[in-house]
Amino acid sequence: MRTSIATVSLSGSLTEKLTAAASAGFDGVEIFENDLLASPLTPEEIRARTADLGLTIDLYQPMRDIEAVSPQEFERNLRRAEHKFRLMNRLGTDTVLVCSSVSPHAVDDDALAAEHLHRLAESAQEHGVRVAYEALAWGRHVSTYDHAWRIVEAAGHSALGTCLDSFHILARGSDPKGIEDIPGEKIFFLQLADAPLMAMDVLQWSRHYRCFPGQGGLDVTGLVRHVVNAGYTGPLSLEVFNDVFRQADAGPTAVDAQRSLMLLQEAVGLASPPAAAQPTGFAFAELTTPDADAVSALLGALGLARTARHRSKPVELWQRGEARLLVTTDPVRHRDGLALAALGLESPDPAAATARAESLLAPVLPRHRAPEDAPLNAVAAPDGVEIFFCATNRTGLANWREDFAPLPGAGDSDRDERGAVLRIDHLALTQPWHQFDEAALFHRTVLGLRPQESVDVADPYGLLRSRAVTNDDGRVRIALGIGPGPADDAGRAQHIALATDDVVAAARAFQEAGGRPLPVPPNYYDDLAARFEFAPGEAETYRELGILYDRDEHGIFRHFYTETVGRVFFELVQRDGGYRGYGAQNAPVRLAAQHALRPGRR
Repeated sequence: MRTSIATVSLSGSLTEKLTAAASAGFDGVEIFENDLLASPLTPEEIRARTADLGLTIDLYQPMRDIEAVSPQEFERNLRRAEHKFRLMNRLGTDTVLVCSSVSPHAVDDDALAAEHLHRLAESAQEHGVRVAYEALAWGRHVSTYDHAWRIVEAAGHSALGTCLDSFHILARGSDPKGIEDIPGEKIFFLQLADAPLMAMDVLQWSRHYRCFPGQGGLDVTGLVRHVVNAGYTGPLSLEVFNDVFRQADAGPTAVDAQRSLMLLQEAVGLASPPAAAQPTGFAFAELTTPDADAVSALLGALGLARTARHRSKPVELWQRGEARLLVTTDPVRHRDGLALAALGLESPDPAAATARAESLLAPVLPRHRAPEDAPLNAVAAPDGVEIFFCATNRTGLANWREDFAPLPGAGDSDRDERGAVLRIDHLALTQPWHQFDEAALFHRTVLGLRPQESVDVADPYGLLRSRAVTNDDGRVRIALGIGPGPADDAGRAQHIALATDDVVAAARAFQEAGGRPLPVPPNYYDDLAARFEFAPGEAETYRELGILYDRDEHGIFRHFYTETVGRVFFELVQRDGGYRGYGAQNAPVRLAAQHALRPGRR
């Protein structure tokens, strides 16, 4: 189906919004009246600009407070509407959105509302315009789609139909199944928005917290199925009011918006992009640093060994068990210290994963590669981390390990011992404050990972929002986080969690090797002893080694953190009995301890 986006969903001037929509592949736009009023371009120039960009103007909106008013007020409304109809002719669009009235002067009289809408449609038809009547969720007398449709049906005019808006319908808890009783040709327009599930005034919810389909908790997919079943053939159009989107760059937001519609059409069965090749594990995590000495000492204390070196690049492979970390020395790119630059995901079909990514607007990144290097493809996540699709040591597929020459005496990195690192358990990636929802959608759509519920974690300076995405068996876990505000992002680090079968042994070995664990306040352990019962000496061991503890209904979680180096810190974790979480109960203590270690705070 054709795709469209309301200009109110994007930031910037009208021309910037139009350019962003066209670049992201939209077929059309809804022109929001405020954007037109603030534009220095004439309606004719806007019409020409959209045409040059390959866009149609699918809707002009909104027209407010028209129906069920006094005769004198309605005559004034008609004069106002006729002016807008002439304006629409100049713009080259033929459909106007009329919202159900919120005016205190409107009366609760469906017959009068139908009469007024009939007369409005007659005037619109004279100008070649159609009227799409929409029920606002906070409308004074008309607030549900079925009520709006009854009025449209009673009005009985060919130039009058209804506009369905997923937010207005789902936010009120209306059953969208009744949409299938509306003739498809009378559904003049469909506007789509998702939203997180929140207990708040619906107007404020709508004006500030809408998001793109797949980023919230509303069943937008189910609603679209009903609309399609009704016979609707118009565009899928996004109308999203969101404070974050209004401050973000229009270009990336438009791409995120288009990707959300691609996912939606795939879910409904309207499109068939290449199927997701869900990753099966972590092939590697790549760190970049201007000086490898500090990270080498840290990795060595964690029990990893330097096992190989890239044949043509300043990249070293550190490994223990199935945990592989690449360390790239790059004094120019990351002058601020150690940073996470790339992530290799084991893919059952790297070519299919690449095709999926490209079809969902995540093009393959250009890379400098020597002729003998393995042909690995990478795409960029919204935060800039490069995602590689890998097939490690699999016959017939490009193997990135062959780019590395083994170092002498490195063959013991896989030896089995208690407390040794086994694999990468999960990654926690801090997102730019304006890209959190985009990142969650990217990992879901492009990578095929399943999102978990969002959680809020208390930080000394606000709340930290986090949402994990995983594959089906939990071998791939990525926790996406965002801090309390834009100014705090630069101080937040990424972290890599390494799994072990004995975190007590791992913590002892780490400290004996000169590693510096994150100091945990004594008050934490006093509270721990009050919340849980431990075997004699167990809690004291945790206190001595800086180990934190958590339980859920599935099992037990023990973990400790290193101090931060550059913008990265490590965590060693032991999961017992099927524990599924990430120690969120302990996150406030960890965050406070990290804040205390910042320069100038010791």
